[in-house]
Amino acid sequence: MSVMQKILRNVRLTKARVVLPELDDPRIKAAADRLITDEIAEPIALMEPDADMVDALVQIRGLKENIAKRMLAKPLIRASAMVATGRADTMVAGVDNPTKRVIEAASLAIGLKDGIRAPSSFFLMLFPDGREMIFADCAVNVAPNADELAGIAIASAISANALLGECEVALLSFSTGTSGAGSSVDVVKEASELSGFLGPLQVDAALNSTIAEKKGLGKGRANVLIFPDLNAGNIAYKLVQELAGAQAIGPILQGFRKPVCDLSRGATVDDIVAATAVTLALV
Repeated sequence: MSVMQKILRNVRLTKARVVLPELDDPRIKAAADRLITDEIAEPIALMEPDADMVDALVQIRGLKENIAKRMLAKPLIRASAMVATGRADTMVAGVDNPTKRVIEAASLAIGLKDGIRAPSSFFLMLFPDGREMIFADCAVNVAPNADELAGIAIASAISANALLGECEVALLSFSTGTSGAGSSVDVVKEASELSGFLGPLQVDAALNSTIAEKKGLGKGRANVLIFPDLNAGNIAYKLVQELAGAQAIGPILQGFRKPVCDLSRGATVDDIVAATAVTLALV
């Protein structure tokens, strides 16, 4: 059974509620209909703000009550507040809003998990040969420092365990161990020490057991690849899409107290349904 088959089987049992603050977009409307027809989730509309939503913003961000009420007039923030207060299990948005706005709303109303310095994202990568992997961060953090990169690795490991049932994390670099030097290698090395995961590793050593043995680091069977910056991550996931025919589901945001999905503005109905299912599997 593939990971998507397992995800769909499991989320159908939860009967989870997903708030879709961009229902005016025809793609979102069509995806909502599919979620109902395929019994994946219950799409719910935006609610009117109430005292609990106001309190969520006051408690998480320390906003004054009158400012919190004004902020809840914004659909993304209201949807995030619905998740924070348990009215919805997740929020899926992004076809009509940039990533920055989705993250701002989730940060304001939901907040980050303890120990996470910055939100990040991952793609669930599905390869034609059956391999299933997590790539992070390919959409949010441009140049993470060591603390942020460690947080990305920790959050991605949690996501991988939830979705794939196991995680072998590799923090990637142009250097394996001490084979190379430079500021970018130093960041990956420090992030590895902070997170407890293996790095720095060249990608061939992370994926090829023979090369890993020759280089004396790791087992060469990573299923979670942590890229040192957004340049590397974004190029990598699009490269394997185009050259290897991999399917990239996401970006799924991670690091928040409750799961949130940031859709690509070019997302198709199929993309939206798949990303919603993956996000719900993290609930």
